[in-house]
Order: sequence, then structure tokens, then C-alpha cells
Amino acid sequence: MINPRVTKLRYVGLAGPEFAVERAFLADPWGLREVAADGELAYFGSASSTEPFITRLRGAEGRGLDVIGFAAADRASVDALAQNLLRAGVTAISEPHRLDSPGGGYGFRCFDLDGHALEISCDVAPSTPRALNAGESIPAILSHVVLHTPDVKKTVAFYEEALGFKVSDWLGEFMCFMRCDEVHHSIAFVPGPPSLNHIAYEMRDIDEMMRGAGRLIKAKVPLKWGPGRHVAGNNTFSYFHDPVGNTLEYTAAVDRVGADWKATTYTPSPDIMDQWGTSALSDGPMKMGHPAPDPALWRAPPV
Repeated sequence: MINPRVTKLRYVGLAGPEFAVERAFLADPWGLREVAADGELAYFGSASSTEPFITRLRGAEGRGLDVIGFAAADRASVDALAQNLLRAGVTAISEPHRLDSPGGGYGFRCFDLDGHALEISCDVAPSTPRALNAGESIPAILSHVVLHTPDVKKTVAFYEEALGFKVSDWLGEFMCFMRCDEVHHSIAFVPGPPSLNHIAYEMRDIDEMMRGAGRLIKAKVPLKWGPGRHVAGNNTFSYFHDPVGNTLEYTAAVDRVGADWKATTYTPSPDIMDQWGTSALSDGPMKMGHPAPDPALWRAPPV
């Protein structure tokens, strides 16, 4: 097999305190549906997604990014990726094996260069989606995850060479948007100590993003930045803090791109960050918190 790669962002796993509070928040008001639970471990899906779950929550003493799950095409791709990563010096967490999470499947885990746990899997049994009702305003899919890294260019090169990501756009030389399928970015990187910046969930359209944001505002969830519209990716945004301080985003209308997409390097400016200018009504990214090294780095999740 030539150049096996990941093909999709599958799920993001969070760990942290106040498990019951966070569990309740992800269901209502955030809008995910709990599909399985075992003690202080819960899995959440989207009603309209074929992924059996898109977010995993695990109770832990410290808040951190537990694991990021990606898809690969088939078992041969999973096996080849595992071997290629080992040859590249990546630290393995597990060899390819049968998975016990909802949907099952076949996969392995390893650490990326910064110590974030990654899971790459295939043969996961899809869930049965339903059509969302008009105005339901809940997440349709998991859109992307953004991470801080101390060396953006080195990290970008790793995700390109080891996992097959492609660069979609740059914001100056400090932020890179990367894709593994048609979505403009499934992952992005910004400078800072290795840690989670935010997780984004895509709504069906801009109207539903605004309705969802309104629901959260009514529920007294802190709006940190938005509503607005980025230039890179062309997506709308509203960023919130969950009960334990993670930044979660509602987004909509993210660009879908093809093989002929040409990456652009945008000069950072307020108009590039928000082409509408409406997010000036909120705190803005500089007041969303300062990154600190993730306590989960280089620690294999217990499940």
C-alpha cells in the first residue's frame, strides 16, 4: 500500500473534574446525545451523524485532552500507519487490536510529537442518523479541533508526512489549517504549550448556529467570542466555555474543498479573523484564557 493516511476526524475525548456537571452540559444545553456510559465514562453522538460517537468524556482529577480519534480506510491502512509511525520514532500506546468503544472497530493508539494521544481506526459500525427537525439547532457533526504546539511548522510537517494531512491555509506563519477530507480543516495548530485550544461542532446552517448560540446565552453559558465569520475556512463562529473551562465552538458553513485547492497565507488582521466585524461585541480571542501545558501529555488514557 502506498502512503496510507487518515481519512476523517472521528471523535475528541476530554478528561476532567466535575464529571456529572460536564456530562449534563454536553447533553443540554450543548445538544449532543449520550449513547453509552460506564461509571465516569460517557460517549456522546450527534443525532444526524453516522459516527457512533463524536465526543468522549472521562472523569479525571485534572482537565485535559484525553485522545483524538481519526478514521483510516481499512485494516491494511491501519496496520501500515502503525508501522510507519513506529519507524518514524513515534511512541506507541497500543498495537492494532479490536476496539471496545461504541461501534467497535479495529485500531491503535500512539502519541503525536507533543504527547497528545491519537487513535486511528477502521471498521467502526456506523450509527443510524435521523433527519434533524427545522430549527432544532444542535450539532450535526464534529467539525475540527485546534491545538497549541510549541513548534507549529514541525507539527504541521509531522501531520503531513506521518498521517497524510494537507495544508489548507495559513494565518501568517503562526496558525495552520489542515484537512484530511473535504472539510477545509479537521485540525489546526497555533503557538503555545501543548494543549487544547478548542473543539468545534458544525451546525446545519448559519441560522441554526445563531439559534444554538441564543439557547446557550439564555442558559447563561459564557459567550467568549462571536458571533462572527472567519476568512480562512469561511465559517461562522461562536465560542463558549463549558463548565470546567474548555472552549467549545458552534460553527457553520465551513468550506468544502477539492484536490485542486490552493493554500493561501492570510495576513493576520481583525477583518481576517472576523470578516463581519460583529464579534467585537464579545471578549475576543485574547480574553479566552492563556494556554498551559496539558496535564494529560504523554499519559496513555486508561480506556
